[in-house]
Amino acid sequence: MNATPNFDRIARLYRWMEWFSFGPLLHRTRSAWLRELLESRSALVLGDGDGRFTRDLLSANPQMHVHAVDLSAAMLQELRLRCTPYANRLVTTQANALNFVPDAAYDLVATHFFLDCLSTTEVEQLVQTLLLSLTDNARWLVSDFQIPQQGAIRPIAALVTRTLYAAFRLLTGLRANRLPDYASLLQRAGMVCIRRRVFLGGILISELWQRL
Repeated sequence: MNATPNFDRIARLYRWMEWFSFGPLLHRTRSAWLRELLESRSALVLGDGDGRFTRDLLSANPQMHVHAVDLSAAMLQELRLRCTPYANRLVTTQANALNFVPDAAYDLVATHFFLDCLSTTEVEQLVQTLLLSLTDNARWLVSDFQIPQQGAIRPIAALVTRTLYAAFRLLTGLRANRLPDYASLLQRAGMVCIRRRVFLGGILISELWQRL
């Protein structure tokens, strides 16, 4: 990353910050495809924050094992506490995802509101690194903000995005300031989007990609 942001500062408040700004919509976006993941067995979850998605994934799929990677020690602590009933199927690593070298094979990658913390160049680096550890037909789950190409919602989405980047720069030191073009990079890596839902008029998006 351009600089190392500090998400420890907001770990305990993150859930409430999210609720007061978007209500249940961010978590609904994360959870959109849980039922599609029941056949997955080994997931790499990057930057899940306080771990609500990881908890729900482990709860919904008793065969699932998760490796959760996060830069923030405080966020990982929240994640482990939330996932206590499933501790025997959870491994956590505190690391910058760009420096993380997988030592296992995964049939699922989940990046919820995480790729927007990276530049397009950094997402490309991440995709190329993780491809080596993905199984055939592996899936990649993405939840994120988007700015629609046209329509009345476009200026609103642009304002929301600018405001969020400004807030997270102030609170955490995050240096990213625009949404990366992750879709083109996943397509170039041989993946295809098989499921797609939008929320909040198109400002929020949840996509399930699959390796061909």
